[in-house]
Amino acid sequence: MLDLMEYFPIVGIVGPRQVGKTTLVKALKGQLNRETIYIDLEYPQDLNKLTDPVLFFEQNPDACIIIDEVQRMPELFPVLRSVIDRKREPGRFILLGSASPEIIRDTSESLAGRIAYVELSPFNLLEIGDVISYDKHWFYGGFPNALLAPNPKLAKIWLQQFVQTYIERDLPLLGFPGSPQITSRLWQMLAHYNGNLLNATSFANALSISVPTVNRYLNFFEDAFLIRRLRPWEINAKKRLVKSPKIYIRDTGLLHQLAGVTDFSSLLGNVLIGSSWENYVIEQVYQLLSPEYKLYFYRTQAGAEADLILVNGIKPICCIEIKYTSSPKVSKGLMSVISDIATTKNYIITPTSDTYSLNPQLTVVSLVNFLSIQLPVLTGD
Repeated sequence: MLDLMEYFPIVGIVGPRQVGKTTLVKALKGQLNRETIYIDLEYPQDLNKLTDPVLFFEQNPDACIIIDEVQRMPELFPVLRSVIDRKREPGRFILLGSASPEIIRDTSESLAGRIAYVELSPFNLLEIGDVISYDKHWFYGGFPNALLAPNPKLAKIWLQQFVQTYIERDLPLLGFPGSPQITSRLWQMLAHYNGNLLNATSFANALSISVPTVNRYLNFFEDAFLIRRLRPWEINAKKRLVKSPKIYIRDTGLLHQLAGVTDFSSLLGNVLIGSSWENYVIEQVYQLLSPEYKLYFYRTQAGAEADLILVNGIKPICCIEIKYTSSPKVSKGLMSVISDIATTKNYIITPTSDTYSLNPQLTVVSLVNFLSIQLPVLTGD
């Protein structure tokens, strides 16, 4: 982020609420080598300071102005553009916000060429190191207040309150058009569909709303970093392929809360465990992936499937199968996919396996090994 501050006039830090955006910026203030002014638009006194934003910015031309919850004041964006164009210097503003269609649209229209975005995600597995076990991280997710709660009861209460507050307050403040009742039911359905192909018609019928409305709601959830739609790889395919995306709730702590899984022991005996582990692995890989690489899944109409395809441009780099087992087996379906897309480095990712080859084209690795060793080699990072 600091390197972006040395070039772009504005840096936008986006991500879900309670992920640590404000904490990060306050920790970085001492490294900016200039005066900083922090404005929280949820605090009435701070909001009042921007009654005349042009005057406020002109009175503080040399400060780095940090504006938190900027989506609450979209009329700031054209003002920021004008202020930047009058005095274009790097590191003048840091904007923090929970992403929404409004903030993305306004900043892309008004601040193009003036802003660089940083997405702040919940804690990644490599960030927690040996301090927290992978299974605790998997079960409680990466939100700091859940993962670092002093006991399981408080972690569960925090997740319950997070879901409730997001449904009743935060999503409406971001402009989400659905009622809290519809939102709650849709989130519950998403938890039980987690890792499956999206069928918007099923959601629409169950909720008594239209398919376009379902898709609009899902677009909003995706823009707010709550869900992820993993799209199928179709380019240069020789076979009939599934074309619907898979859908995931990004944070597994939220997934388990919505699905009513009360503790890790319960997860181990739950039918959700396979899709939950798949979800967890995919999100960890996404968070560490360079922007030029994309992730897809691959599934033919005949049933051959790879959980992940790592792609650079239009070139597949590797196939990945995700298994919650210590002794995975080679499936004919996976080998068929490898043959279809001609990748030479391919993996089965498990929780804690040693690294070893099942055949010349396929290697078994633990998740930590893949994230820390294999992925950097694949992407050249």
